[in-house]
Amino acid sequence: MGDLVNRVSRIAGALLGTAALTAALAACGGDSLEEGKKKDSGSSGGSGGGEKGSLVVGAAAFTEAKVLAELYAQSLRAAGYSVSITTVKNRELYEPSLEKGEIDVVPEYAATVAEFLNAKVNGPKAPEDKPVASGDVTATVDALRKLAEPRGLKVLEAGAAVDQNAFAVTKEFAGKNKLTTLSDLGRAKLKVKIAAGDECAVRPFCAPGLKKTYGIDVAGIDPKGVGTPQAKQAVKDGVDQLVLTTTTDATIDGYGLVLLTDDKKLQNADNVLPVVNAKDAGSPEIAAALDGITKVLTTADLAELNRKVDAERAKPEDVAKEYLETKGLLKK
Repeated sequence: MGDLVNRVSRIAGALLGTAALTAALAACGGDSLEEGKKKDSGSSGGSGGGEKGSLVVGAAAFTEAKVLAELYAQSLRAAGYSVSITTVKNRELYEPSLEKGEIDVVPEYAATVAEFLNAKVNGPKAPEDKPVASGDVTATVDALRKLAEPRGLKVLEAGAAVDQNAFAVTKEFAGKNKLTTLSDLGRAKLKVKIAAGDECAVRPFCAPGLKKTYGIDVAGIDPKGVGTPQAKQAVKDGVDQLVLTTTTDATIDGYGLVLLTDDKKLQNADNVLPVVNAKDAGSPEIAAALDGITKVLTTADLAELNRKVDAERAKPEDVAKEYLETKGLLKK
């Protein structure tokens, strides 16, 4: 359940309401984070000996979050920290633990966590009535820091890797109509049916946004879900023309699909960045270790790491170790 709440909530841009959040907390439960922090349960990838102290890296319960947590943990171990990874169902559970210092470091997405804190600080309707995130990553991170710092959180630098909503068409459709961007699709004046979640009809990032920002003629929504195999297959088969997925979807090539560039930045800037507990993990040494990853990680890299775990059944710790070694961030 946590995976669905975290992933779909982030993709759809929907924040849990108070009633839904209460239900999520009751249903999902949580790990004993205090107990986890007292001992280094760790994961593979080697230990740096822990001479600089112990840290807990939090991971949400979906592939990409687990991979990012491994990248962070192994880099921190190489810098001399003893590190364990605690998997927590979703943001509604792990963010308060980050504030309390039960978790020290979490891989996050700039726009989503900014709006999460916006709702927490200014009320559940704030993300809709007075959003702080946008397609501008610098402005989004600035807004995030203003919300995070009073809560004892330190937001590190954002990188080029971004996991945000994206739209794909078949390579054949793109070639035939000379499409590389969503603006191209709008100019082509083609009617398109979108394979997505049914909420696409009303969400500003989806059908309404495509119409308003790009002038795309949306003929309807085929409710097959966000980035599901069924949704991508429907576009491959020509039943639909456009599928809503994400920028780090590593399977679109297998369906003969290609992403169209969001050239007018309709989507919010969900660039990957570390958020840490300022008191326990706010040191320059920790920031330097994490910044090393942030500076090299690309969206394509993240998609490939996801693919290795999901398609090849590789372990997150193994793909993270190989990636860090390849980038010279970890000694072989």
